[in-house]
Amino acid sequence: MLFALGAMLAGAAELPLGGWIQIPILSLIWWQIRKNPSTSFRATFLLGLSFGLGYFVLGLWWIFISLHDIGGMNVALSCTAVFLLAGLLAIFFACATLAINASKGKFFPGLLLAASWVATEYLRGILFTGFPWMGLGETQVYGPFAPVAPYLGGLGCTFFVVLISWQLLSLRAHFKTTALFLVCIVGLSQLLGVWSFTKPKGGPLTVELIQGNFAQSLVFKPEGMLQQIAFYKSTMTDSQADLVVSPETALPWPETNLPTGTLEDLQDFATKNKRFLLFGILGRHFNPADGREFSNRAIGLSPSSPPYRYDKSHLVPFGEFIPPGFRWFVNAFNVPLSDFSRGPQNQPLFIINREGQLPLYAAITICYEDVFGDELAARLRNSEESANLFINMTNLAWFGDSQAPTQQLRLSQLRSLETGLPALRATNTGITAVLGPDGKILAELPKFTQGILKTSIQTYSGKTPYVIWGNIPILSLSCLLLILGFIRQRRI
Repeated sequence: MLFALGAMLAGAAELPLGGWIQIPILSLIWWQIRKNPSTSFRATFLLGLSFGLGYFVLGLWWIFISLHDIGGMNVALSCTAVFLLAGLLAIFFACATLAINASKGKFFPGLLLAASWVATEYLRGILFTGFPWMGLGETQVYGPFAPVAPYLGGLGCTFFVVLISWQLLSLRAHFKTTALFLVCIVGLSQLLGVWSFTKPKGGPLTVELIQGNFAQSLVFKPEGMLQQIAFYKSTMTDSQADLVVSPETALPWPETNLPTGTLEDLQDFATKNKRFLLFGILGRHFNPADGREFSNRAIGLSPSSPPYRYDKSHLVPFGEFIPPGFRWFVNAFNVPLSDFSRGPQNQPLFIINREGQLPLYAAITICYEDVFGDELAARLRNSEESANLFINMTNLAWFGDSQAPTQQLRLSQLRSLETGLPALRATNTGITAVLGPDGKILAELPKFTQGILKTSIQTYSGKTPYVIWGNIPILSLSCLLLILGFIRQRRI
């Protein structure tokens, strides 16, 4: 039953009002766990593990596509890998649910469970390089606690989702006080949306986001690479926009091995037409620290500045770097260049300096770097210049026709909410989109189509409380509640 409810919770995230729908499903999960006749920590842990497995198996099944369909790994090993990853992530859910056994009372158990959930979700985002995908906070871009994000980030949204889902259990026994509590929490959350911390900067920026829709299998064939390079080069040099963005590894060859004149022609176009071009490529430089030669790189070309380079910092385990002891696993699927060099976490912003306009500064992320809200907030906080927009370059062709693109789109929306900055997303197969500073989708291209998203975007300046403080406030609150819960438990 709990496995099915976990799967239902994951499925609800894909619905238009998923952030609202997940709350009663969570409440039903807590009810199922609480009614279990055994109150031991072991029993509660196993129940939490069961619902976590259902949640992550359904939510992350698309990893099978990258391992089996793209990488050629056999079915048994691919299924086992997905299940083991789901099991590992479910352990964090199981640990969080132990708080259900740790306290009594009307309101404190909900606070303790919410604090426990925040703590384990934070750990899930940092241990073993972190994988905070499918957090409860990201669905709140379509839920009641979206206005919390600029203050407390995605973890703050998670705190309130867990809290009110638990309090729903008291609605029958204590209707008036519980209903008043729920109305106040949701109402105060909505009230937070009245204030904004960023404001428009300069005039609108015209942009073109290119979605090539190239099958991932073509990237591993020389003729496919040449076809892709020719398409993106031709499309970028036909642009009329101020800024043109192509996806991650749009030019899928090492920078030093591109067809003769490719980068020179692009630079010549940018200079003569006063355009700004940003595209993904394989960077090539030997890193003596780790012995690796290639990087997942973005190159930015400007009319009058040297080429800009950004090397991806937060790499995908097994896809972009090989954890110690797992070379055998990577060898089981046929994916070249699975071990990239890591770029510094704090790198310069891409400058868009149009004539007669204030200079704009873009924070670049590649692939799933926009999953890590606290890291992005730290980058903005530590940057010499204030960022005015995000640009994410992604290639999700690895995961076929699955919910992976919509999941990452929600994460990008949450990042815009947290920072109060608009975002551009250029992807290979989708979802290419433009996001406002409130996380709303302003324009997008259909998935699995080749096209160009032509629009304009208003950039913003300023810093939200979340950018200034990161996760410190919500983690401090959660730690305080956990300490109080521990003290109460010792006194019982």
